[in-house]
Amino acid sequence: MRTAVVTGASRGIGSEFVVRLLDDGWRVYAGYRADKHRLELIDNPNLFCHKLEVTHNNSIRQFAESINENIDLLINNAGVPDGRWRNIKEIDDQWMLEVLDINSVGPVRMVKELYDKMSHESLTTVAMISSLMGSIDDCLSGKSYAYRASKTALNMLSVAMKKEGVEDNISFLILHPGWVKTRMGGENAPVELEESVAGMLELIYNNSLADSGRFVQYDGVDLPW
Repeated sequence: MRTAVVTGASRGIGSEFVVRLLDDGWRVYAGYRADKHRLELIDNPNLFCHKLEVTHNNSIRQFAESINENIDLLINNAGVPDGRWRNIKEIDDQWMLEVLDINSVGPVRMVKELYDKMSHESLTTVAMISSLMGSIDDCLSGKSYAYRASKTALNMLSVAMKKEGVEDNISFLILHPGWVKTRMGGENAPVELEESVAGMLELIYNNSLADSGRFVQYDGVDLPW
């Protein structure tokens, strides 16, 4: 049985990943920050839920210690939006640092702590849930300062880590889920949750070492850096 880890798994994109993976026969370790939300409704012996704070190394270490198998898939989904500041003068620098800590550094902490469990004979995929808003080429409207910067940093960190990962049979896939109807995305978002996750899972299942560092949308469209 293949083993997956999903962060930010209590609702939205993360919880949909959990449901789909369990349906596909995976063992899933789901990390949630405070409340289980949708995870409470899932009755499956292959689901293991643990509190996880991606900004705290001790929390990540305890989460990792609960996993006794090799890991075949890590989905770094935990993330937060920024303050929707309307102009530069409104930027809250402390909140900006928190956004970067969660969205950019958090996934690196997860990779670092789980690396030995991911390095084995079969391919392991690390799926970074990024955003088109992390694309410098696509930054036409500006604003969303912290969120954009956090996803751009995540993209670069992923590409930098792929150099080592390839040597250990670990492939990094940078995914844009689209503008999805979730609590974060809002009701006006054009992409249904199920469509987004189904598309990303297809990309994950077809991923290879040769794809490592690819920045791609849920529907398979490669994105500009």
